[in-house]
Amino acid sequence: MKEHIEQLRSILSAGQISVNETILEQHSHDESYHAPRLPDVVVYPRNALETSAVVRYANEQGIPIIPFGLGSSLEGHVVPVNGGISLDLSLMNKVLEISAGDFLVKVQPGVTRTQLNKELKKYGLFFSVDPGADATLGGMAATNASGTTSVKYGIMRDQVRDLEVVLANGEIIHTGSSAAKSSSGIHLNGLFVGSEGTLGVFTELTLKVYGIPEVTMAGRASFPTVEAAVAAVNGIMVAGIPIARIELVDSESMKKVNQFLDKSYDVKPTLFLEFHGNAAGLEQDVTFAKEIVRDLGCEDIQFETDSKARNELWEARHNLAYAFIHSAPGKKLMVTDVSVPLNELSHAILDSREKIEQSKVEGAIVGHVGDGNYHVLFMVDLSNPEEVVEAKRINEEIVEYALTKGGTCTGEHGVGLGKRKYQRREHGTAYEVMKTIKQALDPKGIMNPGKVFED
Repeated sequence: MKEHIEQLRSILSAGQISVNETILEQHSHDESYHAPRLPDVVVYPRNALETSAVVRYANEQGIPIIPFGLGSSLEGHVVPVNGGISLDLSLMNKVLEISAGDFLVKVQPGVTRTQLNKELKKYGLFFSVDPGADATLGGMAATNASGTTSVKYGIMRDQVRDLEVVLANGEIIHTGSSAAKSSSGIHLNGLFVGSEGTLGVFTELTLKVYGIPEVTMAGRASFPTVEAAVAAVNGIMVAGIPIARIELVDSESMKKVNQFLDKSYDVKPTLFLEFHGNAAGLEQDVTFAKEIVRDLGCEDIQFETDSKARNELWEARHNLAYAFIHSAPGKKLMVTDVSVPLNELSHAILDSREKIEQSKVEGAIVGHVGDGNYHVLFMVDLSNPEEVVEAKRINEEIVEYALTKGGTCTGEHGVGLGKRKYQRREHGTAYEVMKTIKQALDPKGIMNPGKVFED
């Protein structure tokens, strides 16, 4: 690889290339439990032309390219399983254009969502997708991220109008336009969003943004059972109440939150809700929602409009992962990520809870239940083979249950390394179509090899 590193130094400046051991280690893993692997070199392009030059050289030499944002992904997406070049896009972190009248923004891939929202706030706008982590927008598009607000605003794929993509041969293309709609050609935005770096490298994104709501109201409602909580979700959705967030946290998770935050919340299945709109409309929506949840067994409900009180109300949900991590020092967080049709949600959650209770592995359930996506959180000792095997077994059973109900193995985290083995099972012969597309765009297999496609 030494001669290739020297060649890369002729393409970029010396400060844009690193073989420092600490830097290599930082690019060897993400936030997942998957085993790390060092890249051979880390490269920091500053624009699309430099990215193109690096990718073109890598393609000519058959060197793997692994795009890297912040490493906050949860399925091993940035692990260089075959070594190669970790292409760190952190220097490409400019908000290029804000078109407030069109509700569009153009950004480089290294811009984070909080960085973008800080700039948008000056225009009375915000970017809706909130996966929890302060991820880069390029990484969020690569994994088709979603999160707590997707029930109202949609997922990452719904926000992308156009992508600038460097293909495996170094060619630079655009996948869409700035128009609100188009019937022209194959929908390339949909093809590349969620491709996890296996088809190309994103160097620019044009994204849809929204006006900041006049009023935001948040609520927390506790229930005697998970069934009652999910029934309340269905009731709110069927009623057509335009809810912005509706999250489920089970009783075991609430217990962890109380310990971590020194709170005394009810240790019961709890819904966290948020409504966006104007004052008059929200008053009606919230009143209607209260009636629905009380009819379905809600034991306690609180609503807040003050921003500080709202933040405190959502504190439990936002700090849940950290609560689990701090409750088990030395263990690693393993998160499942299935999504099922809404009418199957309560059965799926109860099935998962039963599997956890029959196991020796500690776990809890949270979910973006407004769109059928839920997670089981395990704390696993990676040095204990039996515990690792047990957690993986439960994960597989949860995925299998979701697939038998018409669901998916991953609602928002992506395929990466962990969900490859389910692709043929979930997609059938369509999986072969995906492989054909991959082969056509990346015939040498240099783009993030080992991810999405098992073989």
